[in-house]
Amino acid sequence: MYRLSFFLLCTIISVTACLAQDAVKPRPSPISVVTMKYDNHYVKVTYGQPHKKGREVFGSLVPYGKVWRTGANEATEITTTTDLEIGDSILAKGTYTIFSIPEADSWTIIFNKELGQWGAYNYNEEFDALRVTVPVIPIQDAVFEPFTIKFRGKNESGDLIMMWDKTSVEVPFEFVTEE
Repeated sequence: MYRLSFFLLCTIISVTACLAQDAVKPRPSPISVVTMKYDNHYVKVTYGQPHKKGREVFGSLVPYGKVWRTGANEATEITTTTDLEIGDSILAKGTYTIFSIPEADSWTIIFNKELGQWGAYNYNEEFDALRVTVPVIPIQDAVFEPFTIKFRGKNESGDLIMMWDKTSVEVPFEFVTEE
């Protein structure tokens, strides 16, 4: 009888301990992944998705003229299985961190070789693989509450689009295909 009572007590304590565990709370800025595929070419962006939450975003929360992680939490990363032509330059296949320097009328988009960074606190320009400046495209008919990245593509060309609040930028690219 003593053993049975001891066993039941241990079982009750174990079940109570399991039920008392806190549920995993979702991140305020969840991770999002977007992809684009053409033929056997593939590109993927992984980023933290902050939300506007009534705040003034560009020029305040994200200051103009300062390096930004282009998202939240861990710095945004892009992986491509083939070389990309961006502007007049080639971004070699591989994985890069995406940083940006927002301004009111343009953004400088930075593809950096140093991976695994939290934010832009340790950004080092020496590891930049490519920089391109693109114009800001004001969004007239919507407000993007979450920072959103998406691809728009047709065949071997595409646009990497970043939108937040009433601001959008597009980075045109082409998959470098062998003829």
